Amino acid sequence: MLLEPRDPNWERRVRQSFARQPFMMHLGASLAHLAPGAIDIELQLRPELTQQHGFFHAGATSSVADSAAGYAALTLFPAGTGILTTEFKVNLLNPAKASRIVARGRVIKPGRTLTVCRADVFGLDDDDQSHISTGLFTLMCLEGMED
Repeated sequence: MLLEPRDPNWERRVRQSFARQPFMMHLGASLAHLAPGAIDIELQLRPELTQQHGFFHAGATSSVADSAAGYAALTLFPAGTGILTTEFKVNLLNPAKASRIVARGRVIKPGRTLTVCRADVFGLDDDDQSHISTGLFTLMCLEGMED
C-alpha cells in the first residue's frame, strides 16, 4: 500500500516532535528509520530499563512500540495536527534479552480522524533477531494541536 503524507514537511515535523518528547529521551530511544507510514525506534539495553531477570522491562518495550506506531501515523497527518493514542494491545511473545531492541511502527489503515497501526518489537544481537512483542494501536488526529 502506497501511503502519501498530507504534510510535505512530515519528516522535519516528526524529528522535531520526537526531540521534544522527554520520556523517549529519558529511555534513551532514538529514531532509526523514517518513511511515510513507517517509523522505527531503537533502544539500547541499560540496567535501569530491565526487570528483575535482566530482560528489557515490558514497560520500556511497550513504550517504544507505542511511540513508533504514533509517529508512523503522524507521518500521514496534515500540518497543524497532533497525535494521541486512544487504545492499544500488546502481546509479549519472547523475553527481551537482546543488547538492543527496535520497535517497527507501521500504518495498517490510515484515516482522517483515527488511524490503526501495528508495532512489532525485535531484539537485536549481532546477526540474531528475536520477535519480542506485537501490538495493535489506534491513534487520533488532533486538529489544531501541532505536534
